[in-house]
Amino acid sequence: MRILQIIDSLETGGAERVAVNYANALAKKAAFSGLAATRKEGSLKNQIAADVAYLFLDRKGKFDLGAIFRLKSFCKTHQVDFVQAHGTSFFTAVLLKFIHPKISIIWHDHYGMSEFLDARKATALKIASFFFSGIVAVNTILQQWALKELHCKKVVYLPNFTNYGKEIAETVLNGSNGKRILCLANLRAQKDHFLLIEVAKQLKESHPDWTFHLVGKDFEDGYSKQVRNAILTENLQEHVFLYGSKNDTENIIKQSEIAILTSGSEGLPVALLEYGLFKKPVVLTNVGEIPLIVKDGKNGFTVPAGNAPLFYDALTRLIENPDLRADFGNELYSVIQANNSEEAVVNQFLSWIKKMN
Repeated sequence: MRILQIIDSLETGGAERVAVNYANALAKKAAFSGLAATRKEGSLKNQIAADVAYLFLDRKGKFDLGAIFRLKSFCKTHQVDFVQAHGTSFFTAVLLKFIHPKISIIWHDHYGMSEFLDARKATALKIASFFFSGIVAVNTILQQWALKELHCKKVVYLPNFTNYGKEIAETVLNGSNGKRILCLANLRAQKDHFLLIEVAKQLKESHPDWTFHLVGKDFEDGYSKQVRNAILTENLQEHVFLYGSKNDTENIIKQSEIAILTSGSEGLPVALLEYGLFKKPVVLTNVGEIPLIVKDGKNGFTVPAGNAPLFYDALTRLIENPDLRADFGNELYSVIQANNSEEAVVNQFLSWIKKMN
C-alpha cells in the first residue's frame, strides 16, 4: 500500500500534527509513505521522519494547475495508491483526481467546531465528497454528520494518536519549577482563552506562585489582540505567559506540572494525547470526545465549557494534592496507551483501507 498525506501547511496545529503523525507511522508499515504540503511550510517540517517522501507544492491560489501537475508527477513517480487529504486540502486532492483518476481519495475530517455543525459551510465539501473513496472522522459526531450530509458513505471513526520524533529542546518556560500550568492551543476563539484568564485572576489571589503558559500559534488577529489586552487589563503579565508556536512540545510538556484545555468546542484534541503521553494531570472542558478519554475524578477533571468557578475549583484540587496529580497522570497515560496508541490506530486504519480494494 502506497499512501500520500496532503495538508495545506506545516505550521503547528492539530490537523497538521496528525498529518505528520500518519506519514511517520505509515513509513513503518506501508510500502510507501509521503507527505505533501500544498500552500505553506512550517515548524512541523522538522518532525517529518527521514523515510517519508516530502513534497512542497507552494500552491498559488486555488486553481494553480502547475502545482497540481507537480503533484501528479510525484504520485506517478512513487506509484501512490491513496491520498489522505486532511481538512481543507480535499480541494487539492479532487483537482488531482481530475487529471489522475487512478488515485483514491481518503478525506480526514478534523473540524474542531463539532458542537456547532449546523453552522458549517459545506457546499464545496458536499460536491467534493462524490470523489471520495472513504472518510476518516476524528470523533463520532463528525462521523454521523458525514454519513448524513456527504455522498461518500464509507466513513470510519478513528481517534487521533500522537508520536514523537526528533526535536531540539530550545524553549525555557517562565515561572517556578513544579508550579507551571500548560495550555497547548492555538489562539483561536474556540479555545476560549478568556476562561483561562478568568481562572488565572482567581489563582493569582489564592496561589500566586503558580503560572499559566500558553503555547500555540498566534494569528495576530482580533482575537489575539483581545487576549493580550485582557492579560494587561487584569495585570496578569507575571502570571500568564504567551509563547506563540513552538516546535519542542515534548520539552515544554516536561517543564509543566499540570496541563489544561479551556475550549468551548473540540474534536479529539491532540494536546490531550500529548499530555497523557507524559503523564500530566489535566483539567479540561467536557466537550467533543474529551469525556470518552478523561473520566471526571478518575484520571483527570472535566468541567462544563465556560464555567470558571468549577474550573478553578478543579485546578486548585490538583495544585493542593501532589499525590492526586501523580495518580491522575498515571491513569491517563494508561488510557492513552490502550486506546490512542500509534500501533492500535494505524492498524485499524490499514485494515479499513484494505477493504476498499
